[in-house]
Amino acid sequence: MKEYLLLFWNESGDGQYQIDPEKMKEGMNAWQAWIGNIAMQGKLISTKPIQWEGIQIGNESRKESPVIADKIMVTGYLICKSDNINEVVEWSKNCPILDSPSGFTEIREVAPFEM
Repeated sequence: MKEYLLLFWNESGDGQYQIDPEKMKEGMNAWQAWIGNIAMQGKLISTKPIQWEGIQIGNESRKESPVIADKIMVTGYLICKSDNINEVVEWSKNCPILDSPSGFTEIREVAPFEM
């Protein structure tokens, strides 16, 4: 089985996530059910939301903010395993991040790395 990283992108606000905390609470049941489906298949490795704060480190720079592109940013992640990417794409079509007008899931295969 291959491993996949799903990055959940959503709107960013001014120094915080755009979504209202009450709406976040309401959406937790949908997230728990969606993640639970993957977990029940034995294919969940790890998942968590991430804090808004971030630090960008470059060769000669440091920026005290997360990466924000076109007013959207990564708000969480999920690592799973599957025999093929098509299954992961199908899961993503029902991801609760899509309930947000700007929300989307980025799917990346984890590259095998051996030393």
